[in-house]
Amino acid sequence: MSESYIQNLFAERIGGRQYGKSTAIYKFEKIKRAKRAALAANPGAEIIDMGVGEPDEMAFPEVVDKLHEAARKPENRGYADNGDALLKQAGARYLERVCTVKGINPDTEVLHSIGSKAALSILPAALINPGDYVLMTTPGYPVFGTHSKYYGGLVHNLPLTEANNFLPDLDSIPKEILSKAKVLVINYPNNPTGASATPAFFAKVVDFAKHNNIVVIHDAAYAALVFNGKPLSFLSIPGAKDVGIELHSTSKTFNMTGWRCGFVAGNELLVKAYGDVKDNTDSGQFLAIQHASAYCFDHPEITEQIAAKYSRRMDALVQVLRDAGFNARKPQGSFFLYVKAPKAAIKNNGARIEFKNAEEISQWLITEKLISTVPWDDACSYLRFSVTFSAKDPTDEKRVVAEIAKRLSDVRFEF
Repeated sequence: MSESYIQNLFAERIGGRQYGKSTAIYKFEKIKRAKRAALAANPGAEIIDMGVGEPDEMAFPEVVDKLHEAARKPENRGYADNGDALLKQAGARYLERVCTVKGINPDTEVLHSIGSKAALSILPAALINPGDYVLMTTPGYPVFGTHSKYYGGLVHNLPLTEANNFLPDLDSIPKEILSKAKVLVINYPNNPTGASATPAFFAKVVDFAKHNNIVVIHDAAYAALVFNGKPLSFLSIPGAKDVGIELHSTSKTFNMTGWRCGFVAGNELLVKAYGDVKDNTDSGQFLAIQHASAYCFDHPEITEQIAAKYSRRMDALVQVLRDAGFNARKPQGSFFLYVKAPKAAIKNNGARIEFKNAEEISQWLITEKLISTVPWDDACSYLRFSVTFSAKDPTDEKRVVAEIAKRLSDVRFEF
């Protein structure tokens, strides 16, 4: 059967004539397939899923009530476009109260997003020309880099290594790349490493951006999920607003992943450019969702309860993994635990299973132990555990963690 003429019309940015012909399987698809196979081989068994990077609970009841209340108002039924004042004002208050960021003008320096992913896909259109470089951390969330490539941009990856506390080494960037770089994208607390930034690092980023005429985009999706102290915002650093913007989201912070709402804040000119492109990209998030999100940003105690749950689970998981031989250390925030991947597992009967990389041990854990994690082989080999596993209450959490310990009790790991 001959190919459709459509096969020859795909843009080169997604593969051109070869689009859809690749046999490569994305790692998250491999994980899904392995889970299906494990369940088929073990009917009725429970997979402990610590790979899913999203909350295991619904939004709080009072937030759902606010959505219902706002959705019943006729004035909220139409296109939201770039939003109304409610969420912008709540975002500015949130930055000041929770993140100690002062002087944010809600009228000109805050604008809603349909989640951080949408913002990261829109912003390259405002900044990237063919040949421009984007500085991205690896491992990391690739959306801004992917869309930059769509516009003819180039990506220079900055490895996140344990030796550098999973912070990018800005001094390692070659001069010829730095001269063409336009944007630095960072994300702290970090996905997938769980690492947190410091005021000193953010201050260095500000100086770096000013010295090299670079825009900074800080994806702060996990910023409020901290276990001690207050969240650290990039915008709280003197001079940060001169060089960049910060992305906040309700997804992880308020258990609202599917609601798709957040805001972009910071440099007025960058926020305006984002809004201009956004205005030609979407028609805005439903105002009822924006208004429920505004309620959340005015009630940070919701996040404090969520973070306390993750902290409790993290303590228990760290202990179990340390007992199994992993060098696990509790992060300061997020719901991710990032540990070096074992090179081998030795069963109690002496059988030895060797692993070439993190992907192999991840697949083995799913198949043999019904434990799902996410492998990262971008900068050395690591496994990412998420404490968003499904559990109904603290008692059920203890049951799940005890089950993890039981499943790992018949092996020891070599690193």
